[in-house]
Amino acid sequence: MTSFSDTAARLRKPAGLSFIRVGLQVLASLAIVAAITFAAYRVLKVNATTAGFIYLVAILAVASAWGLMESLAASVAAVLCFNFFFLPPLLTFTVADPRNWAALFAFLATSILASQLGARAKQRTREALERQQDMERLYALSRSLLLTNTEEGVAHAIARQVAQVFNLSAAAFLERSTGTIYHTGPEDVPEIDEQLREAALKGTLFHDAATGTVVTSIRLGGEPIGALAVRGQLPSDTVLQALANLAAIGLEKARAQEAANRAEAARESQDLKSTLLDALAHEFKTPLTSMKAATTALLSGVVAEPQARQDLIAVVNEDIDHLNRLVTEAVNVARIEAGAVQLDRARQPLAPILAAALDTVESAVEGRQVRVDVELGLPQVNVDADMTVLAVRQLLDNALRYSPRGSPLAIQAARRDGRAVICVSDHGPGVPAPEQSRIFDKFYRGSNAGGTHGTGMGLAIARQIARAHGGEVWLDKTSSEGSDFCLSLPFDAQEGSAK
Repeated sequence: MTSFSDTAARLRKPAGLSFIRVGLQVLASLAIVAAITFAAYRVLKVNATTAGFIYLVAILAVASAWGLMESLAASVAAVLCFNFFFLPPLLTFTVADPRNWAALFAFLATSILASQLGARAKQRTREALERQQDMERLYALSRSLLLTNTEEGVAHAIARQVAQVFNLSAAAFLERSTGTIYHTGPEDVPEIDEQLREAALKGTLFHDAATGTVVTSIRLGGEPIGALAVRGQLPSDTVLQALANLAAIGLEKARAQEAANRAEAARESQDLKSTLLDALAHEFKTPLTSMKAATTALLSGVVAEPQARQDLIAVVNEDIDHLNRLVTEAVNVARIEAGAVQLDRARQPLAPILAAALDTVESAVEGRQVRVDVELGLPQVNVDADMTVLAVRQLLDNALRYSPRGSPLAIQAARRDGRAVICVSDHGPGVPAPEQSRIFDKFYRGSNAGGTHGTGMGLAIARQIARAHGGEVWLDKTSSEGSDFCLSLPFDAQEGSAK
């Protein structure tokens, strides 16, 4: 099987040597020697030693600028001119003095050696620059793969970034797990799909010197996990191998990230269940305790007066309603977290919604003064009433938990920027600046929570409900004297436009 190194080396060569370019450069080097000869012999009239040094400098310059072939041509031409014009007898190729033969051959050897050294130095410089460029491109590619957006798809991103970074005319990537092929680049090369599939299945290497195309398998742990095809001016074989390794690392990183995301989602789901169960247990405990006390008193016969018995029955009935609301809210919260919110929208006035939300927290108000201010003529809103009550209840519950007992609350509903905005104001200690960006995160409870119970889900739930309606929840203002949390909702389309 042809090695990856041999394939890359062949494909890096041009399709045919540019004889015209080389021929022109040889002629130019001969012209330089001719110009030096004319200037040294006719104009400057220098001696043989000076002319020899000038020829050597010119040969070194030609070797550095163009290459070995041009400098060798210049060397031969310089030796002939040096002999003809500067070694006696002049204007002949005859060498009279045997010592001049030694000088002539020494000059020829020095010229050829200088040509080789100059050409070799140029080649090494070019190779060093190519290696530096390859390393910079590989670094850019590795950085791009690390920052790849997984929503785009890592296989598609690998093909696109390889083509961009290395200026290839076409690139394609096949991910074996899905069998999907991603093409990118200026050229469309569907004809290599079969080679991509074969490379991904069998780990084979395909090359086409005529089009400058290489198809190689992507391996991880010795097993093919994909295939990469590139077409254009290819880099060195080492860089091509590095490309394959980076592609394998990119795929593995994406798989590891996906597995980590699944694990995190499972952990959060488990945390949510545990937190909700804990919160529900606490919320259910109060009404159940009250119901147990009332029913025990009724069953024991201690309460004989009809009015007292009626009061206990009323307590049981009220607590049953409370439990029913808790169960309904728990179901709604579970649906919200599962992303299964289905809104039953209808035109609703805001006042009854606010009243229903206040009823759900009546037991927690504990005699506080609650001021409700609804702007006159406020249009109806187009919302799911139950969900909206749940959202407002979260704002009220947050205000009750984070403000002193007995402190007043205020609820305002007004038109703002073409929407209905409900604001709940408390007289609590405010939200510290470092926490303001986190208060809407799931399970987050502020440092002012103290001994209050809660899940840390209230504001997150309110925001999700508002966004499902096309609205928003935000912290409007906060200070050491209290905070205002606001919720925006859309008006009914007809009434909102008419008002």
